[in-house]
Amino acid sequence: MNKLLTDIEQEEQMQAADMGEPEARKPVNKVKSGFLSIISGGFLAGENTMSKLPFLLYIAFLGMVYIANGYYAHNRLKDLDSLDNSITELHTQYIIAKDKLMYLSKESEVNRATSDMGPKESVIPPGKIVVFNYDKKH
Repeated sequence: MNKLLTDIEQEEQMQAADMGEPEARKPVNKVKSGFLSIISGGFLAGENTMSKLPFLLYIAFLGMVYIANGYYAHNRLKDLDSLDNSITELHTQYIIAKDKLMYLSKESEVNRATSDMGPKESVIPPGKIVVFNYDKKH
C-alpha cells in the first residue's frame, strides 16, 4: 500500500516536470500519513524517535497491564464459579444429612435401632413427682 502511494507520487512529479510547471504536491493528510508510518514502521526511522520512545514504552506497558488484568479477572471469575458450585453441593449435603438425622431421631427408629441392645419401650406412663418444701416461713 505504501509502495502504491510512492508510485502515485512519483507519477505526479513526473507529470509536473514534463509540463514545466513547478512541483505542486497536494498536502498529505496527517492522519493518513501517521497511520501509514506506523504500519510500515517508518516512524522508527525518524529523527525524533528517541524523544518518543518513553511514550511508546509507556503505551506498551499499559497494554501489557491491561492484558494481565483481563487474565487475572478471568481467573478470579473461574474461582468464584467453582466456589459457588462447591457451596451449592455442600448445602445439598447439609439438607440430606439434616433430613436423615430427623428420620433417625424419630422414636420408632430409635426403638428399632436399640431393640437388639435390650432396652424396651415403657408401657407405663411417667408419674408426676411433687416436692413439698416445709421449711418456708409463712
